[in-house]
Amino acid sequence: MIGGIGFKEIAEDVLTRHQSAGALPDHGRVRYRRDGEDHGWSPPLVRALQHGEYTGFVAGTRARAPAGPRDLIDFREQAPLPLEEVEPAEDIRRRFISSAMSLGALSPEAHTTLAIAMNRMHARSNSGEGGEDPATYVARGDTDRADNRIKQVASGRFGVTADYLVRADELEIKIAQGSKPGEGGQLPGHKVTDLIARLRHAVPGIPLISPPPHHDIYSIEDLAQLIHDLKQVNPTARVGVKLVAEAGVGTVAAGVAKAYADYVLISGHNGGTGASPLSSIKHAGSPWELGLAETQAILLRNGLRERIEVRTDGGLRTGRDVVIAALLGAEAFGFGTATVVALGCAMARQCHLNSCPTGIATQRADLRAKFRGTPEQVIAYFTHIAEDVRRILASLGVRRMDDIIGRVELLQRIDRPEAPRAQTLDLSALLTSHAQPGQARRRTVERNVRPGIVSLDAEILEQNDTASRVIPIGNHHLTVGARIAGRLAREHGSQGPGIPLRLRFRGSAGQSFGAFTLPRMHLQLEGEANDHVGKGLCGGEIVIRPFRNAAYTGGSHVLLGNTALYGATSGRLFAAGSAGDRFAVRNSGAVAVIEGAGDHCCEYMTGGVVVVLGPVGRNFAAGMSNGIAYVLDEHRLLESRCNLEMVAVSGLNSMDERVLRKLIQQHFHKSGSTRARAILAHWETYRALFRKVAPPAVAAVEPVDHLQSTESRA
Repeated sequence: MIGGIGFKEIAEDVLTRHQSAGALPDHGRVRYRRDGEDHGWSPPLVRALQHGEYTGFVAGTRARAPAGPRDLIDFREQAPLPLEEVEPAEDIRRRFISSAMSLGALSPEAHTTLAIAMNRMHARSNSGEGGEDPATYVARGDTDRADNRIKQVASGRFGVTADYLVRADELEIKIAQGSKPGEGGQLPGHKVTDLIARLRHAVPGIPLISPPPHHDIYSIEDLAQLIHDLKQVNPTARVGVKLVAEAGVGTVAAGVAKAYADYVLISGHNGGTGASPLSSIKHAGSPWELGLAETQAILLRNGLRERIEVRTDGGLRTGRDVVIAALLGAEAFGFGTATVVALGCAMARQCHLNSCPTGIATQRADLRAKFRGTPEQVIAYFTHIAEDVRRILASLGVRRMDDIIGRVELLQRIDRPEAPRAQTLDLSALLTSHAQPGQARRRTVERNVRPGIVSLDAEILEQNDTASRVIPIGNHHLTVGARIAGRLAREHGSQGPGIPLRLRFRGSAGQSFGAFTLPRMHLQLEGEANDHVGKGLCGGEIVIRPFRNAAYTGGSHVLLGNTALYGATSGRLFAAGSAGDRFAVRNSGAVAVIEGAGDHCCEYMTGGVVVVLGPVGRNFAAGMSNGIAYVLDEHRLLESRCNLEMVAVSGLNSMDERVLRKLIQQHFHKSGSTRARAILAHWETYRALFRKVAPPAVAAVEPVDHLQSTESRA
């Protein structure tokens, strides 16, 4: 990172402000004030951009006081080229990305308009973490593509199904957000309309918080597994990872490259979100210039740069920003706030209130009707940027964008005497080249391919006799079922195959067994499974039972690993044994029966039914906003292990008993569970030991209605 200012200088600035303040002034740190601090999107700049005065917009942006590292550097003078020798604007525009803004934060109209605009330019838009309306997958009469080429997979897993994943050109794993690192995505309850709730498999009016990524990604190995999962379900998609520009991000980016991601996005602190509270986006994050320079340096130092594409976003607005980012190592460039300003955003800064006056960041029907944005407005803005980039390239004597990536030696520091503190900053971390002679400074391979993977799915797809035999499986067989699910989703959509597909396995399954399985897919496993069983389950059925000759045939033996059923949207799981930690986190519609669970079971659950025929660990049902859990509480410890902030623990009524007994019977018939057989044989004794865990509003709903609602969504 940069240095140059110490505690002495900070103390002097604090005391100066304190001594000069009479009545506390309104500096305009939340909303623009004429006499307050400078805003990157002041009304004159917004008007200039929206009125097509791009020259004035660029001049006004450059006239601002220094606000970031790029304001303290400029291009070294070079022998120029004729403008006509520089690559065309159409090619440069393909590098531009409309940054991730979710459907929910944005209105459906704004979300779709951005996608159409970027697709017309053969550029890319990012869905954000809120999923997509399947209606956009239907071909339009005007030939426009209305869905997003980049589809995001965040820790909230909102709307992430096999059908969603196979329609992507690129899949982006969101580890963190540049404008508010350390927090998950947030959508206030008043923006969760019936449409948004349906797409996110949630409940209208209930706030949605995407959990921090440590729930399913505890290590770089877990991240590598998720990258592999996504490449299995959609083998043609490039997979990337979104990181925050902060100290140490270069080391993480090197791990991302070693985990076989195809690109890494370094996201800066500028910009914001159309959903989060204002308190979440102040005094958080770092400029993208710092994270990008560190990432480029460490990738070069470790010989990884040619394997992975580097992108950046977070406050980009002009062609100058794009060229500086390219010189620091970026190959693609994301624009967030600027794109919605081009659509007509008035920068009212009330996105989180659901009261956007221009219909862009709201779900209210009356305000959405005021939306007037068009794809042509976005295309015009990006065309201006591309032409600006061409002029700068010509001045640098460079014909193609590829030829300037990573050439930091073309940058130099400039004096900004109007900002004395800026003069003391040490920018050597930005301006030092770490490339060795002849070393590639950009990606040179199409895909970052993971070698040595044995695909059991590929063997199954090539053979026709798999339904009639038991398939041996080992822990080196990863993500079994996902590639099959992806192919079926492309052929049949979200409903799955017309004829049920039944596959039987025996052995110790590797990670992500049964990930993203579709309706009418039935996977049976005799043996045991590693972590991430049923990840993203979206309609299929998974049954796991112990080896027939195992010494353990009942009790609390662990049959499947951690983070099973993470982000499931529908389907069923029956396991005749216990699960590890974080079972059914972010489950939004699946039904599961297991015989014990570790810590954090049912956390952030927004739908579905989970039955646990045994003990559970601590922090049960934390953040659970919908769904029902039934737990066999033989030792009366459930309430002490339950997080009661959003749920209540109660006994069963007669309808609960009927639903629970039916699920246990299904569990016995499918898995042969000795535990289930004993409970059914002594039902009068055991039924009094079961406890129901649900949010109070859900507990009042008959469980049969809830189960039917869950299955109808599936």
